[in-house]
Amino acid sequence: MVSAVFHHPVETATPVVVSPSPTASASAPKEARPMSPTPSMPYDWRGFWLRVLPPVMGLGLLIGLWAIVSISTASAIPSPLETFKQAVDVFSDPFYRKGPNDQGVGWNVLFSLQRVALGFGLAAAVGIPAGFLIGRFEFLSRMFNPLISLLRPVSPLAWLPIGLLVFKGANPAAIWTIFICSIWPMIINTAVGVQRVPQDYMNVARVLKLSEWKIFTKILFPSVLPYMLTGVRLAVGTAWLVIVAAEMLTGGVGIGFWVWDEWNNLNVKNIIIAIFVIGIVGLLLEYALVKIATAFTFDEVKS
Repeated sequence: MVSAVFHHPVETATPVVVSPSPTASASAPKEARPMSPTPSMPYDWRGFWLRVLPPVMGLGLLIGLWAIVSISTASAIPSPLETFKQAVDVFSDPFYRKGPNDQGVGWNVLFSLQRVALGFGLAAAVGIPAGFLIGRFEFLSRMFNPLISLLRPVSPLAWLPIGLLVFKGANPAAIWTIFICSIWPMIINTAVGVQRVPQDYMNVARVLKLSEWKIFTKILFPSVLPYMLTGVRLAVGTAWLVIVAAEMLTGGVGIGFWVWDEWNNLNVKNIIIAIFVIGIVGLLLEYALVKIATAFTFDEVKS
């Protein structure tokens, strides 16, 4: 193995110079002059603007198109300025309560996140182990693949009446809908990851006579982790999309119900605010999941 040590060119170009002063040599041993401070690298302004300018331009384009649509519809669609003023009023007290069906946007978002967490957690508890088993054993793969292919394309909202019929309540029916729409990405991605583990790894495990637990912890889990995390990310995005539609149909408290209630009140400004809230919460969920995945992913598979 060959190793090499690379030095910064500025450091190698600045040698230590011994002071030639005769007085210094007479009174004390020769000392090395301190090196001149390394010149600081110029700030990468081009990289900064490439990171900042495109998102700002995209946001400006959205606001510009929004303003044009507002003008062309004779203010039927509120302008960005009017919506911003309404947003300031809405978020000045996001956690007020004036009754079971009149609560601030903060409470509605929290209730929606609670339903998503319950439905997604149940889906992860069932889907990830099922994906490992389906990917590991060919018999189970042949058994469940037709069922998954049949049920996966069904619209999540088609499962909502079944949930209402079985659970006799809007809240468990919404959680059931989140569960059924979140489970498929985790099963499929986990199973695909298991099936793509190099056969050489499994041959070595067979030669060493490793137990199934050792195979899972030492071979399958590290190899499948990137696929599993991809399935989790897809499932979270799907769950957050579906809960809005489910709450529109079931009512109660939630961001979807808030959107529908504001439509019944013909309050378009609050509908637009809710759209941005849904998008921002979804973005934060994605960002948090990426951070968690990076923290718990092996170095070899970190992105």
